[in-house]
Amino acid sequence: MLVISEDLRRALHNLGLTDYEIKVYTALLETGEATASKLSEVADVPYSKIYDVLESLEKKGWIGTEGGRPAHYYPKSPITALESSRMRLEKEFKTNEEVVISELFPIYEKRGFKERHDIWIIRGEENILTKIKNLLADCEKELLIAAPLITKTLLTIFLPYITYITSKGGTVKIMLPNDVNYSLVKKLTEVAEVRLKEQMFGGGIVSDSREVILLLGDEKGDISFAIWSEHVGLAKFAKNYFEYLWREAEPLEKK
Repeated sequence: MLVISEDLRRALHNLGLTDYEIKVYTALLETGEATASKLSEVADVPYSKIYDVLESLEKKGWIGTEGGRPAHYYPKSPITALESSRMRLEKEFKTNEEVVISELFPIYEKRGFKERHDIWIIRGEENILTKIKNLLADCEKELLIAAPLITKTLLTIFLPYITYITSKGGTVKIMLPNDVNYSLVKKLTEVAEVRLKEQMFGGGIVSDSREVILLLGDEKGDISFAIWSEHVGLAKFAKNYFEYLWREAEPLEKK
């Protein structure tokens, strides 16, 4: 029987597959096709439950069946199955969303609640650097950095966190001004994708599309204060703007 990783098992659970369904699908990947009785034996699923499991997997789009006596079942491509799961989950979410909004939002409005979002203005270099460190430490999958000014201090802060994020399979994109000192940022190119932008007005950091720090400077160009927020809408806006600038930026290797 195919041995799968805990990460894969967790992912399949999150997609709505049960332990029995995972066993049957992976068994089919090994056998190619099989009857219900054969799958019950190979996947170690009680015969009393095998038809319910197969029916559920077919409804979810993970397997197909060929008529006959007895019927034979075969696995669908993981890509096809994932697309079926995505469509099913989106449909379920939309249905649940409509019920929740229609029944709970009127209660929320009636009570007169006002939605509160954490948006903080941070002043002082030390306070800003501390907040940046916290954001970097919490980042897991995607880090976007737009730094109109890069110093040895910032590089020392960024590098260990960026290295750790990418070592776990995360993505890090860094956008810098085109007059940056290459020798200073060379190490960044070894652990992240770096691009250069001709004009950068201010900067910021977006972590996992949920947390953002906007860095704002004074007339001299020094970072004098920052805005931090976990507001999903603001983080999404900051990410979209970053991606817009990123498409126009030039990869550092071509410089």
